[in-house]
Amino acid sequence: MAQISLTFPDGNIRVFDAGVTPAQVAQAIAPSLAKAAISAMVDGQHWDLQWPIHGDARISINTMKDDGPALELIRHDLAHIMARAVQEIWPDVKVTIGPVRDYGWFYDFDRAEPFTPDDLGQIEAKMKQIINARDPVRTEIWARADALAYYESRGEPYKVELVHKIPEDQDLRMYWHGDWQDLCRGPHFQHTGQVPADAFKLTHVAGAYWLGDSTRPMLQRIYGVAFKNRDDLKAHMTMLEEAAKRDHRKLGREMGLFHMQEEAPGQVFWHPNGWTIYTTLQDYMRRQQRRDGYVEVNTPQVVNRKLWEASGHWENYRENMFIVEVDEEGAREKVVNALKPMNCPCHVQIFNVGLKSYRDLPIRMAEFGSCARYEPSGALHGIMRVRGFTQDDAHIFCTLDQVEAESKKFIEFLAKIYSDLGFDKWRVKLSTRPEKRVGSDEIWDKMEAALANACMAAGYPYELFPGEGAFYAPKLEFVLTDAIGRDWQCGTLQLDPNLPERLDASYIGEDGAKHRPFMLHRACLGSFERFIGILIENHAGKLPFWLAPRQVVVASIVSDADPFVEEVVTALTLAGVRAEADMRNEKINYKVREHSVGKVPVILAIGMKEVEERTVSVRRLGETRTETMSLDAIVQEMAAAALPPDMR
Repeated sequence: MAQISLTFPDGNIRVFDAGVTPAQVAQAIAPSLAKAAISAMVDGQHWDLQWPIHGDARISINTMKDDGPALELIRHDLAHIMARAVQEIWPDVKVTIGPVRDYGWFYDFDRAEPFTPDDLGQIEAKMKQIINARDPVRTEIWARADALAYYESRGEPYKVELVHKIPEDQDLRMYWHGDWQDLCRGPHFQHTGQVPADAFKLTHVAGAYWLGDSTRPMLQRIYGVAFKNRDDLKAHMTMLEEAAKRDHRKLGREMGLFHMQEEAPGQVFWHPNGWTIYTTLQDYMRRQQRRDGYVEVNTPQVVNRKLWEASGHWENYRENMFIVEVDEEGAREKVVNALKPMNCPCHVQIFNVGLKSYRDLPIRMAEFGSCARYEPSGALHGIMRVRGFTQDDAHIFCTLDQVEAESKKFIEFLAKIYSDLGFDKWRVKLSTRPEKRVGSDEIWDKMEAALANACMAAGYPYELFPGEGAFYAPKLEFVLTDAIGRDWQCGTLQLDPNLPERLDASYIGEDGAKHRPFMLHRACLGSFERFIGILIENHAGKLPFWLAPRQVVVASIVSDADPFVEEVVTALTLAGVRAEADMRNEKINYKVREHSVGKVPVILAIGMKEVEERTVSVRRLGETRTETMSLDAIVQEMAAAALPPDMR
């Protein structure tokens, strides 16, 4: 029998017969390791303990101490165990797919009756029975004809369709969890008892179209979360409870910021308070960009399809674009336009007007561009996921030699923005060349080195994501961590030598010849809508004073104090503070409670004592104590606090 060499993490090499499984490898190393093994990494791929290895490879054995592989197996096995539990309780239910996702998994079912919260409890109980049964998990490779015959005989049309979609040259792998079977690429545990029975929970049910296609059947998607132990699950559920309290949709109503309605799906109706946040944030970004050498432009929202065809978006992005057809005078047929889904092709048009010299570069071109993208209705989520949005978009036109310096400059710019907005924890992801790409390895080496060097020079080490770059260039992604530990991918820096080529952008080099510029697509916030949603949830509605839409409410305790209330409001307003009066005939406790729910940072109460002494009683959001301050002192304090960070 042929033999193979397996290299272990410590550098040792051992020889085995070809076809050896990771389970056998673990047994050969130590029986204790074989007992603890859950899976393996073979040449960087997650490998089932039952799968044979036929060639030389690098191998490591995973145990439950290895978080990444362990959590993937726990969540993937639970998806199968849940589907098995559902079919054992309701044999007529049809199963579809159940992938792992952040913190857990989901599985889509075709069932005539909707699942209820009581059903979820019943399914959980059945899942624990299956886990406690410690049923063996086994895997086989099947011929396509056998798989089709099997699923057709069992009345599983969705599985039949999936089999037809798998390429002819790809193996069909079948997994059994006990007597229940599913089509799956794996890997999985070796028996159901390896899944922690007390560290998972089914959270909710939602509708989902089959394969995300709104013309296909509507299915029921059950979501679950899972962890390695009960404490981790408890911490996650606590985080979900806190997230529900911070939900930007709930706080948006309480603070009077915005609303959505069915006549304009995925688009925001900004109320005065919400629009104050929006414009304050935009003004801040505009000042910062000007200081960092950006020129601001504005480009059309409706652009002819010819430009989108030239840029490549018509071919690759058309399904996400809103099409506008117009009967132009004198035209034989309708002229086809599209609402712009992004700003980059239009920015190249501005660059292309007039000759550009190497002395003009870099050119940093920014736009608060109003864009529109079609998102399926099921994917819309408050102001976090919308169809109409404004990007804090910019494009830097430069030479390849300038990429590193411009990237470093942007990272430092972004770090200042995030710090000012209350985000001190964030990380950088560097996505490098994919297998299918354009351009020479020499160019890729230079582009990747430029981004990597820029990160290190700016003092922000990066996480490497091999193969996840665009087909034309690598990219950086900036991931924020909010106050309750959730990650949000917001900022991006994407190198692009492709679009300037497609749209014939050029500059005159030192040699007098035309050269293509490199284009850096960059954003800090991503979109104002989404980022404001993140801000609201991060701060639980208690926005930094300079961003708060209603900064101070001056409330009268008795009507005789109204003239002084108006005087205080006037003094604060003249000092640049957003202040308003509340002189309603209501008790002061009612007023304080109402404005606290609305997340007003400071409430000033004024009765006759305050009128006589020309003072105010100060109550700050989140505090129960009050303090007395003179009018001059509170105006001075509030005026200083109202200044944006860049103006202090």
